[in-house]
This record gives sequence, C-alpha cells and structure tokens, in this order.
Amino acid sequence: MGGTCVTEWAAKRFWTDATVTGGSAGYGIALDGREVKTPSKASLIVPTYALAAAIAAEWAAVEEKIDPRAMPMTRSANAAIDKVAHQHDEVATMIAAYGETDLLCYRAASPQELVLRQSEEWDPLLDWAAAHLGVRLKPVTGIMPKPQDPVALARLQVLVHAHDPFALTGLHDLVALSGSLIIGLAAAQDARPIKELWQVSRLDEAWQAELWGADEDAEAMAAIKRAAFVHARRFYKAAIDTS
Repeated sequence: MGGTCVTEWAAKRFWTDATVTGGSAGYGIALDGREVKTPSKASLIVPTYALAAAIAAEWAAVEEKIDPRAMPMTRSANAAIDKVAHQHDEVATMIAAYGETDLLCYRAASPQELVLRQSEEWDPLLDWAAAHLGVRLKPVTGIMPKPQDPVALARLQVLVHAHDPFALTGLHDLVALSGSLIIGLAAAQDARPIKELWQVSRLDEAWQAELWGADEDAEAMAAIKRAAFVHARRFYKAAIDTS
C-alpha cells in the first residue's frame, strides 16, 4: 500500500475519504487507504484515537489545495514525530527550565495597582502548583533572576520529563506562549478555563494597553498567539485522551 507524504501540501485534494487506522499500538490516518506520512516520511502514527480522529477531520475538511495553516493538529503531530521524539530529553529540560524564571514569579515594584493585580491573579496559580504539583515557587520583585528552591525545580523536571513526545509538544507550546511553566501545567491539567489562563499570562500587556492604549499590530499578534495557545491545549488533551 502506498503512502502519502505531508510534504505534498502543494497538491490539490486527491482523496475521497480520510479514515483512522490501527489500534492499540497506535493510530494512523489513511486517505483512500493510503497512509499519511510526516514531512520526514515517517508514518504519522499517534497514541490515541481522539488525536487521530482530530487529524483525520482536518484532512476530511480540505476542499481543494491543502493548506497546512488550517491543519494545526497535523502540524503538531508532525513536530512530535519528526522533532520532539528525537530530542525528548533536551526539549523536556528546556521546558522545565521555565520554572527557574517563571512569569508568575517576577513582580513589579510599582505602581501599587499593578502590584496588587499581579498578586491577585498570579498568587492563586502559585498556590495551585504547591497544592496539586507539590511545587512551591516564590515570587520576587524586579526583573533580575533569583534562584528558586532546587527541590521544587527538580520536581518540575520530573513532571515535565514524564510526558511522551506528543503531550510534550503540546506542553511546550503552552509554556512558551505564556512564558510560564506553571500556567502551561495548569492548562494541561484543566486548573482553569484556557481563555482565562491566557488572560492571566497577558496581565502586564493588558496593563500597558490600559495606560497607553492598544497597539493594533500588537493586538493582532496577540490574537495569533492566543489561538495557538488554545490549540496547544486541545492537542495536549487529545494526545492523552484514552477514553
């Protein structure tokens, strides 16, 4: 049986049906029986039916030409297989390192209104991490890095390294887009609604916009990042959905 490489994205739609294949060893996607492959020509095999079904739905929704921008689940799965799976430890270590300089820990010294807002919105997430992750990170004032508890950082390393390449791919984007490992883990574990967590991560930008007015270009870029953040959580949840 032939295969369909995802690098053939310039091609027009040539298939009728996009279906999920496989079983307990992993799930693939077939286009009229032809296996879909990644850009590196690896089989596009994912760990859960939920993720495979979401990817198949993207292929089924193609009308004429294949547009990878409209296929975020496929893109993330490709990244997990072609990139993250081959450098899992390096990616996990990089993600866990966000705990050393987590967004939620770096607080303004003034004005008092911003200081209070950061405390009101960020302290509860640090408390959540202490209660649910066994990790207590301490807030500091100013922008200069200050060391966190080595035991807490070691615990974060263990938590992040425990993710498989697919979940790690989703977590990477949740953390990188928000600037916070704690926010990323909170999104992964449904601690709060995803849109609320995004707003929490944008507290400083929202404050600046209130003071000086919104910048159209910055707002447009923020909207793109927000959509990517929401997608990352959807991908993460599909990658661990064994129901």
